[in-house]
Amino acid sequence: MTGSGIEGLYNFRDTGGMPLQGGGVTRSGVLFRSDALASLTPSGLDALAATDIGVIVDFRTLSERTVAPDRIPASRPIRVIELPILQGAMADMAQQLVPNDSSPASPAAPAAPAAPASFEVPTLGDLYTGMLEQSATAFVQVARLIAASNDASPSAVLVHCTAGKDRTGLTTALMLDAAGVERGAVVDDYAISQENLAGPWADAMIHMVTSYGVELTPALRALVTGTPPEAIEQALTWVDDRDGDSAGYLRSAGLTADELSMLRARLAA
Repeated sequence: MTGSGIEGLYNFRDTGGMPLQGGGVTRSGVLFRSDALASLTPSGLDALAATDIGVIVDFRTLSERTVAPDRIPASRPIRVIELPILQGAMADMAQQLVPNDSSPASPAAPAAPAAPASFEVPTLGDLYTGMLEQSATAFVQVARLIAASNDASPSAVLVHCTAGKDRTGLTTALMLDAAGVERGAVVDDYAISQENLAGPWADAMIHMVTSYGVELTPALRALVTGTPPEAIEQALTWVDDRDGDSAGYLRSAGLTADELSMLRARLAA
């Protein structure tokens, strides 16, 4: 499940073929994950149109979407749903680190209010628990979209943010964990994003962050380009401690028992 296969994307993949607790694997062609679709080439657009994807969920903020609009295949209908999650928007966080008398070096970067003096770079694990606390309704909406998909028409769900590693990684982990995927496989799927994004993509993101005049500390580098297993493990442990498991977390946020059963049925081969 490493690599893209879609020209112009670095972190695209199908979540099919993952081992389920008790036997079996997840179904291919139901849930996809990716980085932003702004750099899709014409060939990449054709390849995306050839998949079963019928719903694209974009977790980026308005400023992120404005700077880098998605490219969507025009050859057939694809529904786009905007579910902005502020935590994980790297440009916004970089701006919070900018000294009050500074401005971004990049003219393409959106403006931001002055940084609070107390702002500190969060760990990825803390970033994810913040998402879990504040964005449960968005995660439930994704679960419902997957549960409502079918084999009769292209209706598979693609979730993405900018890198496809944080907002997308946490969402995907919740969906797979709730569907009964072995926990180790969930963690491995999350962690592979760092390898997929290494090189030109990571270099460009680091350049974007440092263009604001921000010092690139090890903590900031990890936040921008990393997907250490312990980060998603911290998030899933938080869910386990609060709600028993990911299914319990989604149920506590409004997912019904029938919707959970449909989610599991769709993701299980």
